[in-house]
Amino acid sequence: MSKILFIGGTGNISLSCVEQAVKAGHDVSVFNRGRSIPESIAGVTQIVGDMDDDESYAQLADQQWDVVAQFMAFMPAQIQRDIDVFSGNTDHYIFISSASCYQHTPDSYIITELTPTINPYWKYSQNKIECESLLKSCDKLNWTIVRPSHTVRTWLPTLMSEDIVWRLQNDRPLLVPGDGNAPWTMTRSQDFAVPFVALMGVKEAYFEDFHITGDVGFTWDAIYQQIAKSYGKTAKIVHVSTDTIVAMAPDLSGALLGDKAWTALFDNSKIKRVAGDFSCEANLEKILSGPLAWTKANSSGSGPSNPELEANVDRIIEAAVRQ
Repeated sequence: MSKILFIGGTGNISLSCVEQAVKAGHDVSVFNRGRSIPESIAGVTQIVGDMDDDESYAQLADQQWDVVAQFMAFMPAQIQRDIDVFSGNTDHYIFISSASCYQHTPDSYIITELTPTINPYWKYSQNKIECESLLKSCDKLNWTIVRPSHTVRTWLPTLMSEDIVWRLQNDRPLLVPGDGNAPWTMTRSQDFAVPFVALMGVKEAYFEDFHITGDVGFTWDAIYQQIAKSYGKTAKIVHVSTDTIVAMAPDLSGALLGDKAWTALFDNSKIKRVAGDFSCEANLEKILSGPLAWTKANSSGSGPSNPELEANVDRIIEAAVRQ
């Protein structure tokens, strides 16, 4: 049994990892602002504090940890603080980065850990890359970098954070970049959690980076049609080139040019060598069942969550249809 601290622990990915760590018999604590862990996950110690409050964060240095899993660091300054707080009292520090850090090119779409971490389009990914670089220069912690790709548990997968349910329910067309045939990898959080927890405390993982994803991809056309089917609809998809979309709505360039407009398939052989073999759900309907159930239980249905974004999507679609 290891003493494990999750920074976060209630999020889209981290909650499943907490559940898996408890299931594996570890002594689990979570540090967050008081968001409750479901009663179904028994025995978790909650440490209430704020990532933005250095004083409350400093209390974490008072205990000895076998593993610290950092799910809430997005800026290099947060990583530097972790180096200061956890050096000397932590055997294994795991930083959750992002597969969006990888360089995307048309002729190299099978991603391995040797793929360069370059993203000229998305500030989120650039900050994560800087976090990784700072950690890689550190010799005070036994660090590991883990890069999830698109991992689902609650929110429905979308290309631009558009309100796909509102669009479907109001018979509005859906916007998909390119021809809709670029494969995209999605992974359920509970599938991600199994190798992630198996990685904890493994010396072969020290000073290494890994991605953890499913092994198959699905086109965005197929993803949107499957979501539409669950609502008794057929998705009306309009294809527009990514260049045209970002020219008309530059704010979308990060999510598209920096990530989702590209084919993204992953070679998971490295993580399987170190954490052991694992399998992820490969049936699209089953992958989407959790996010669909959550969305149907939590959606207000009172209008789009971001009217400005939906107006931009409508404007792009209308321009494409007129041509």
